[in-house]
Amino acid sequence: MNKTNVGQYTEKNDIASLHANLSNSFVGFSTKASKGYGNDSKLPSVIDLFCGVGGFSLGAARAGFSLIGAVDNDPQALEAHRVNFPNSNHWQTDIADVAGRDLEKLFGFSSSGLDGLIGGPPCQGYSAIGKSDFEDPRNLLFVHFFRIVSECMPSFFLAENVPGIMNKKYDELRKRALSYVERNYIVLPPLKITASEYGAPTLRTRIFFYGYRPGYLRNLKPDSFEPFRDAEIVNVREALKGLPERIDPDLNEENGGWGQVGEISNGAFGARLHGHIPAGVGDRKSINKLLKKKIVSGCLGTCHSIEVEQRYASIMPGQRDLISKSRRLDPEGFCPTLRAGTGRDRGSFQAVRPLHPVQARVITPREAARLQGFPDWFQFDSTKWHSFRQIGNSVSPILAESILKVIRNALNERSRG
Repeated sequence: MNKTNVGQYTEKNDIASLHANLSNSFVGFSTKASKGYGNDSKLPSVIDLFCGVGGFSLGAARAGFSLIGAVDNDPQALEAHRVNFPNSNHWQTDIADVAGRDLEKLFGFSSSGLDGLIGGPPCQGYSAIGKSDFEDPRNLLFVHFFRIVSECMPSFFLAENVPGIMNKKYDELRKRALSYVERNYIVLPPLKITASEYGAPTLRTRIFFYGYRPGYLRNLKPDSFEPFRDAEIVNVREALKGLPERIDPDLNEENGGWGQVGEISNGAFGARLHGHIPAGVGDRKSINKLLKKKIVSGCLGTCHSIEVEQRYASIMPGQRDLISKSRRLDPEGFCPTLRAGTGRDRGSFQAVRPLHPVQARVITPREAARLQGFPDWFQFDSTKWHSFRQIGNSVSPILAESILKVIRNALNERSRG
C-alpha cells in the first residue's frame, strides 16, 4: 500500500491485485491456523495487535475469549507467540500498512462480527524511562490502532500504553487517534492502572483506553475496573517461590536453561503458575515437562566476575549498584517496572536487570517472567536478550485477565444468538 498519511490510503484500480500483493507479504502467517483449527467459535473473538510474546493474549484467553488472530512486526516475538498460541492465526507485518478488510479476510470474521480488538502500541516514544521523543515514528502506531478499530468495528477495543502518553505534548496525538472512534463508540476516560493492585507482583503502571459500541455491551464506567477489595497481594518472595536460586552460569541458550521447580505459592497467583491453561493455548512439550518432571525453561545463567559478585553481595534490598545501576529486589516488596531494552534497529541495548533478592546475580528470564505474572509453562525466545525484551514489552497477563473479565461479563449480558 502507498500510504499518504495516517488512516488515508491510495487505492489501486484493481482491488483484487491489491489483495494479491498483500497476501504475498504475509510472512509467518499460519496456514494451519487459518482453517480455524482449535479455535472455539462459541467464545467471543478478539484480535491482538502489537501482540508481542502474548501477555495481553493470555489474559484474553483466560478471561474467556477466543484469540483468532495476532499481529506484530517483530519476528522473534511473533515466533514465541506462535509457540504459546499454536491454534491462532499469526501475521508478521507493519501495523501501519494494515487495513481492516485485510484482518477480515485473513482472520475470517465478517464486517462488525469481531467482538474485540486489543493491543499495546509501542510505547518507547512516550516513555519517561526512554527518551520520550515526540518525533519518534512509532508514536503514530497508536493512531493506527484506532484507525483499524474504525475499519473493523469490533464491539469493544482496549489499548494499553505508558503513563507518558498523557503528557500534554501528546494531546493532539491522542485527539487524532480518538477521532476515529468517537462517533461510534462510548469511550471511557483513560484508565491509570497499577498491576500490583490486581494480584501481579509488579508495580508496572499503564494507561488503558477502553471503548464500546452502544447496545453491544452492558454500560461500563471507570469504577467498573477498580480492583476487588480482597485482591491478592503478591510480593517478590511469593512470586519467585519454588524457582532455583543458585543458577549455574553454564545454563545458557544452548540447553534452554531448564531448572527444577519446587513448591510454589498458594492462592490465585500460584494457581495460575501451573494451571488455568485455556484450551488450545500453550506448548504441549513445555507443559508436560512442567507438570510431569517439574522443570521450567528460562533459568539462564549470567557470568559475573568475582569482583562484580562481591559488589552485588553488598547491595541491600532496594539499594542500587552504582556501576551497573541494577537495584536489588526487596523480597517483601514489589518488582519495579521491568525494562525491555532495544531491538537491532535501536542499537541492541540490553536493559538493566534487577538483582535477585538474596543471590549475588541479576535475575533470570524465568524469574522476570514470574515477576511480570507469566505462568511457568509460557515460553519465550531462547536467548536472554530477546526473552527479556519480550517480557519487558508485555502486558502482565494477570492484569489483562482482570480487565478483560470485566468486559467479558459485560458481553455476556447481551444476546449472542
